[in-house]
Amino acid sequence: MKEKYLKTLSELSKILTDEKSNRAITYLKLKIKETQMPGSSSEKTAPAKGEQGDFPLPVEVQDLQRAVAVFSDGACRGNPGPGAWGVMAQNATGEVIFESSGIDASTTNNRMELEGAIKGLELVHEYFEEHNEINTQPVYVYSDSRYVVDGIEKWVPGWKARGWKKADKKAPENLELWQTLDRLALSFHMLKFYWVKGHAGHPQNEHCDQLANKALDDSGF
Repeated sequence: MKEKYLKTLSELSKILTDEKSNRAITYLKLKIKETQMPGSSSEKTAPAKGEQGDFPLPVEVQDLQRAVAVFSDGACRGNPGPGAWGVMAQNATGEVIFESSGIDASTTNNRMELEGAIKGLELVHEYFEEHNEINTQPVYVYSDSRYVVDGIEKWVPGWKARGWKKADKKAPENLELWQTLDRLALSFHMLKFYWVKGHAGHPQNEHCDQLANKALDDSGF
């Protein structure tokens, strides 16, 4: 059923080519992909390798004309200890539009997971500016950190309502990173975070893990 609706919208997009119609069609595709159809399974599985080669597009991005998928991961050797993050992104055609990594001599795993998501979104903004893209297309962020995904999706709204305090009146750990991630999230027209299982063969997640660990290896940590 979803495929039928998505095909209809794809046909409409060939006829209605103005920016306003394109935004509306993209939004409808997004909502259809998030809707549970009667008789369908709610579990989303990673697509098999196909036209995108080593990095098949996630199901949320497939069939969209304009979208960016961001993948991030963090690593730490000791907690605390030296750490690194790795990120990559693809556009709606499956093209890898950037990848990057960075290190911190003394950090924690949670901080590196947050840094990865932050850097990924910062690089998306840079990509839009460099390619004169308008920030109206949906952006999807994939992380294997429940801390990041649950934090931005579930915890941050409550923290903000209490003046950036947890229920126990204490400030959240890594507050400055959460505030930076929140500001970045609000700067996008459409943004959604998704959790993926780490070290389970997810191609982009595995690649980000490799980027982070290579950065650590190259640094001598």
